[in-house]
Amino acid sequence: MAEQYGLRPLNVRPPLGEYIRDLMGRWSFIRVLATSTAYARNQTNYLGQLWAVLNPILNAAVYVLIFGILLGVTRDMGNSIAFIVVGVFTYRFIESSVTGGAKSISGKTQLLRSLHFPRAVMPISTVLSLLATLIPALAVMCVMVLLSGYIPGYQTMKVTWWWLLLPAAVVLLWIFNTGLAFMMARAVATTPDLDNIIGFVMRVVMYGSGVIFPLAGYIERMGVSDTVKGILGAVLEHQPVAVYLYLVRSCLTQEESIPQSGLMWALGAVWAVLFFVIGFVVFWRGEERYGRD
Repeated sequence: MAEQYGLRPLNVRPPLGEYIRDLMGRWSFIRVLATSTAYARNQTNYLGQLWAVLNPILNAAVYVLIFGILLGVTRDMGNSIAFIVVGVFTYRFIESSVTGGAKSISGKTQLLRSLHFPRAVMPISTVLSLLATLIPALAVMCVMVLLSGYIPGYQTMKVTWWWLLLPAAVVLLWIFNTGLAFMMARAVATTPDLDNIIGFVMRVVMYGSGVIFPLAGYIERMGVSDTVKGILGAVLEHQPVAVYLYLVRSCLTQEESIPQSGLMWALGAVWAVLFFVIGFVVFWRGEERYGRD
């Protein structure tokens, strides 16, 4: 009788095509949920939404002071301030998407048990809310990059036509981050203990992706053979996080060590699509478990 009248049990994973159609029909819900989440994130603070800009500024200032000025690990660069600022702002979006995606299911059990909707709404809205707070931060980042060129001893930064590619780089990064959020949501919902090691893993990724200092100089100082350096350099410079850092920097800076490269843009597109598709399928396969475990 249930089959005759189109009824089906609750908490059963629907076919992939049907799941995608249902998810696309929830776009208004996703948008409202993302907007409310972004607004509520700093609502209880005295400075409110201003912290969405202040946090990356303070992080960038700390890394510039420690690594750029006190330790001087980027002293050979034309403008180390611009390099670190762009790296910190960009990586913060990636890191927040990973940690937010990890909590998008495990931290919303009551909501998941109360309402019926495609669970993919949660990680999508989480990353979308982070994108909403990133946009004003990007404007501040661009201003900081330009102002760094007026400091004596640092290379002058100019607004060029390459700046128009910044939205394209951010869109690719957004798609990639959504795929990461899908993966982390499924992983932490299945194994909650993983949430305790995410911070350590992301710290390793930060230092291994060229957020604060160029990977080339770091690899060159390693006491290994030239062959190993070549292989290690290719792997580190073409892994996803390093690729997106490269794309954003190549739009805003004129460093000779960061030439414009069609290959890197192609890699950025490939990584974005690959992680999104794999992450979505992995998340969909666990649909019936979310909110029940």
